[in-house]
Amino acid sequence: MKKALIVLILITCFSCKTKPNETNISDSNKDEEIAHSVNTIEAIKLEKAVLAGGALYRVNPFPSEYITPRPVDIWLPENYTTDKTYAVLYMHDGQNLFDATTTWNKQEWMVDEIATKLMSENVVKDFIVVGIHNIPDIRWQDLFPQKAFDYLSDTDKETILSEAKKNNFSTNLNGDNYLKFLVEEVKPFIDVTYSVNTDSSNTFVSGSSMGGLMAMYAISEYPDVFGGAAGLSTHWPGGEPKNDNPIAKAIFDYAKANAPNPKNHKLYFDFGTKTLDQFYPQYEATVNTIYKDKGYNASNFKNLKFEGTDHSELSWQKRFDIPLTFLLAK
Repeated sequence: MKKALIVLILITCFSCKTKPNETNISDSNKDEEIAHSVNTIEAIKLEKAVLAGGALYRVNPFPSEYITPRPVDIWLPENYTTDKTYAVLYMHDGQNLFDATTTWNKQEWMVDEIATKLMSENVVKDFIVVGIHNIPDIRWQDLFPQKAFDYLSDTDKETILSEAKKNNFSTNLNGDNYLKFLVEEVKPFIDVTYSVNTDSSNTFVSGSSMGGLMAMYAISEYPDVFGGAAGLSTHWPGGEPKNDNPIAKAIFDYAKANAPNPKNHKLYFDFGTKTLDQFYPQYEATVNTIYKDKGYNASNFKNLKFEGTDHSELSWQKRFDIPLTFLLAK
């Protein structure tokens, strides 16, 4: 455990990455470029995927001008039809969602099982799932809420960057470009390729651990795009769990300053009490205060504790129906 925690702080401490150069083209030309790019992308059905229901398609790799290209999976529910429109759930760490026979730890979220059951019971909107794969070597750079770094003091920034440099870790934080990839490249493809509702009230984002942080960051940075976010076992420490953690404080300061409007957004967070999750209960009151002070209540905010659960897909699969029902209830 100690070694794992040390690795967490080393691979999470980064500075901001320079944005790609912007080109001086008209909005119409930009639209044409997007359309052309979307038309050249093809999702291939994974015939051998082991699923409880629906069908799984993959773009491999999904091209990007913002981040390292990686696979993106699209799960369509049983009896998917263009005769109706679907909500969309975007999820991080996409390779861990559907098929345990292909995951590194032989675990999965069982998203297809849970989604199929909830839709068949008519308790949630019909929806599709878009899973963005991570690249293990740069996962933390991609999923850290980048602008939270600006809420660190100069002294803390220097200390963190010094530690990262000393341990030969990259200082290129890339969360903003990851979100551009999601919003400007992946979403346009989904919107024109599948029969989906494109408005924020039908667009959701979810993840676990650092993916939970990125779900919070996504809805905070793009409140007009995402109407709901769910973070399971959200890694509020941002790095090594420790007392007086400046990274956690910076993340909370960012969240406080950028919480989306409670009138048209829903937020779900949760945490367990074992393995890495044992460090999360201490943040429960802080998270509750931040969002309740912004006007959230039981109708649009949850922060749940699951006693005895750990930091794994096996734990998340047992409770994923709760955030899905909360966010996508009919």
